[in-house]
Amino acid sequence: MMKSIIHILFFVSLSICSQGQTLEEYLKEAAENNPDIKAGFSEFNAALQKIPQVNTLPDPTVSLGVFVSPIETRVGAQRAKLSLSQMFPWFGTLQAREDVASLMADTKYKEVASIKNELFLNVKQTYFPIYEIMEHIRINEENLKILDTYKQLSTIKYANGKVPLTDILRVDIMLENVKTDIKILHESLNPLYVSFNRLLNRNDTLIVHIENPLLFPINENSIEAFIKTNPSLQLIDAKIEAEIANENLAKLKSKPNFGIGLDYAMISKRKDVEMAQNGKDVLMPMVTLSLPIFKKKNVAFVKESQLIQVALSEKKEGMENKLWSTYSTASFEVDRAKELYQHYQNQIDRNSRIINLLYTAYANSGRDFEEVLRVQQETLKYEMAKATVLKNYHLAIAKIDFITAKNIL
Repeated sequence: MMKSIIHILFFVSLSICSQGQTLEEYLKEAAENNPDIKAGFSEFNAALQKIPQVNTLPDPTVSLGVFVSPIETRVGAQRAKLSLSQMFPWFGTLQAREDVASLMADTKYKEVASIKNELFLNVKQTYFPIYEIMEHIRINEENLKILDTYKQLSTIKYANGKVPLTDILRVDIMLENVKTDIKILHESLNPLYVSFNRLLNRNDTLIVHIENPLLFPINENSIEAFIKTNPSLQLIDAKIEAEIANENLAKLKSKPNFGIGLDYAMISKRKDVEMAQNGKDVLMPMVTLSLPIFKKKNVAFVKESQLIQVALSEKKEGMENKLWSTYSTASFEVDRAKELYQHYQNQIDRNSRIINLLYTAYANSGRDFEEVLRVQQETLKYEMAKATVLKNYHLAIAKIDFITAKNIL
């Protein structure tokens, strides 16, 4: 059993528009606009319309027959016959049909929940890489300012003849590299914007705003119970229930149908004789019973349903194993991200102290400028790696949210 913990980590400062949407608002917008979810709800509503179609009796039958050559009877000639009949399925069949239709509609609803859960995962898997790139841009822009400061200092010291020209050239090269990186990073945002906006079913050119700060709540309590609420598993459970109902209906189909009816025969009077009940019409109640002697198809229906139930149960077991495996990997990624984040932060703190010392020494003596640049670039790499770790952390949390269906329950 996983231990219960709640961590709130890492506040990240981003320069964003104060009017920007939060991730939760993006998820809500995606759920409202996504065409697959809309289609799923339409299919669900259509499935609901099946219920009144299957839980009603067949229409009664009325027939009228006129004898071209009247049939002579003792009390007169039979001129016409009017028949009325109503068939009834075996006891419990109508309810069984309704149960099947209701459960099939429930599977459609569960499919919508599964689509929504997967959509939220896809939104998050696009959202956090955007955060990573925006953070990399911010870090590089800060690095540009630092390198500009280094260049100004080296230029002053070169003018005083205290450092060689190579110090300035080294900074120029690094500045050019950083500017190129920033340009490429900005360009790499465009396809992510398109992917993200498509998931929300909106204009491709709309800018995505990242909420600030980013919070990291994790709740690993009773994960086993949460996994059982995964929409994919619930969908399989709903299909199993529908197949059980189908099996019950197939068994009822092997029972006979019965009907009741009434025949009314119109008799004309005999003119050649006088008798009691001469020309009296005939009223005859009738009972009908079907004989389900060809049971092979119904036996096949029952067997089919039972085999589908076995297949769904095995599929559910495989899905549970997959979800547990994914959770185990995601949980490890969360722990690793926390450790790496702290490691990179410690390295950044140490490098900051080293850079201050080296920079002071360089300002006084003009020596070790190459080491100043090396440590500065090393710090930049740690800052970039820290942003990537935060992204990976969020992606791992997104997988856990997908497994536990956190955002849709």
